[in-house]
Amino acid sequence: MTVDVRTLTDLGERRAAIPALSDLRIRIFRGWPYLYDGTADYEAEYLAEFIREPGSALVVAQDGDAIVGAATASPMAGQKPEFQEPLRRHRLDIARIFYFGESVLLPAYQGQGIGHRFFDAREAAARAAGAVQTAFCAVFRPDDHPMRPASPRDLHPFWRARGYAPVPGLTGTLEWQDVGETSESAHQMQFWMRDL
Repeated sequence: MTVDVRTLTDLGERRAAIPALSDLRIRIFRGWPYLYDGTADYEAEYLAEFIREPGSALVVAQDGDAIVGAATASPMAGQKPEFQEPLRRHRLDIARIFYFGESVLLPAYQGQGIGHRFFDAREAAARAAGAVQTAFCAVFRPDDHPMRPASPRDLHPFWRARGYAPVPGLTGTLEWQDVGETSESAHQMQFWMRDL
């Protein structure tokens, strides 16, 4: 299969992609380890806010006309307080950090180098914006979680190969509704970073 990976820069093109991106985020994040029970309305609002952020990067993977994967990034200074505050507590300069949001890809397209292309595009956007560091968050789930699969996919080796490492003590919390739950709950997030 031939997959085209490109950064969407046109605002109209970004807006047109919102329904497909919303669906993709809901499908991927419903699985382990996020277990996110999202809604199309929330996703559309989140993505519309994201694409308005100056300096944001929206990278998509397309198989023909179908969006099969996406990755986002933007200056940390434009992120929500939940992402900024842990970095401020660690005395990091958020004005010089680029935040990598989601990186989602349908399972049938994994293992083809698309994840590397997502990171390449986002790191290029970070450098173009003058950032000196990049960061992302990964959810922490205990090994004995009842919904943990028998052999979960471990992305830590991939992230480490890209030069990222978890920063000791640099964690935050985000709230969302888990699959099978009736209300939102807090989830611990570990920050991973690298110098550019």
